[in-house]
Amino acid sequence: MGFLRPKTPPPPPPPAPLPEVPAATREELPDESTEMIKQTMKKKRAGYSKTILTSKKGVQEDPEVYRKTLLGG
Repeated sequence: MGFLRPKTPPPPPPPAPLPEVPAATREELPDESTEMIKQTMKKKRAGYSKTILTSKKGVQEDPEVYRKTLLGG
């Protein structure tokens, strides 16, 4: 009974493309913002390295494995 329903409207037109924005260079940035960027990047690098807890070789320690006992015996 699809002929009793109205036809679906056409899709909206695609959005207009965004204008190209030129990349900022170091010469264009003021000294305060370059210092702020350096500090922010330093904090991010420190935070990222703190999350990595193993080396490329993997965990070198023995795993903490134990078996459950029945009723403590």
